[in-house]
Formats: sequence, C-alpha cells, structure tokens
Amino acid sequence: MRYEQYQRLLDHVLATCGETQTMPEPRLIHPVELAYIGDAVFSLYVRMRILPVSSHVQVLHDLASRMVSAVMQAKAMDALEPELTEEEAQIARRGRNTKSTVPKSASVREYRQGTAFEALMGYLYLMDRKDRLQALMDHSFELIRQAMEEERKQKRK
Repeated sequence: MRYEQYQRLLDHVLATCGETQTMPEPRLIHPVELAYIGDAVFSLYVRMRILPVSSHVQVLHDLASRMVSAVMQAKAMDALEPELTEEEAQIARRGRNTKSTVPKSASVREYRQGTAFEALMGYLYLMDRKDRLQALMDHSFELIRQAMEEERKQKRK
C-alpha cells in the first residue's frame, strides 16, 4: 500500500469510527481481521492470568510477549486441532491460509499456525461463545506454560 493510500484510509477511519457501526457477521470477516481481534483477546487473557503472580512489570511484559508469540501460539494450535469442531477447524484453516508477511521471529509454518490460532480466538469472541473460548484459552495457556518451562529447563542444562 502506498503512503498516500494509507493516509486516505487513516483519514476515513478516524472520520467514521465515532459513528455507531454494526459489526458484520463473524463468518464474513476476513481472517486477518479475526486474527487482529484474537490477538487482543488472547493477549489480555494472558496478562490477566500472569498479573497476580508478579509485581515486576518487566517480567510480566517479557513473559506475556513470549506467551503470545507466533511460535507459542503455533504450539498451542498444533495441540488444539484434534479437539476443534468442524466449524472451528474451518475458521482456523482460513486463518492459516491467508496471505501475510512473515516476520523473522517465526518460521512460515509457525506464523501461519499462529494466525490460525488468533483467527479462531477472534471468531469465538465475536460469536460470543464465551465458554468455548475460555476452555480453549485455558488449555492453550497451560500448553504454552509447559512448553516455556521445558525450554527454560533445556537452557539450564
């Protein structure tokens, strides 16, 4: 996207975001937009889970950043896939197959799996499926926590 086009879009969003908007049907939202919401939802969930265990903001930030990384989300998605309903698997597949630029911090596979994870979280949030969202986030958090503990043990050896 060219700079001028970006500026016009930014102007449009700023001019219209104060108006009442209706949310489109979640099934019709682009997977990248679902992932955008899912990233925020899971990030807040992780922060709320770790906040009670430390008052050191730097430790909390470092831990949360690692837990919500594409690498860790990919690990969670790999473990969750067999448990997904057909509808959830379809949303995850859409997220995984969407075109995007992959950062250097993750492999292409990890980034795509991370996007699938975020798209699924965003979809469940927008569909207001709180119980299912909570169950998947709880399970994902534990999987990620265990993976990070294992990584730390390996580094100490």
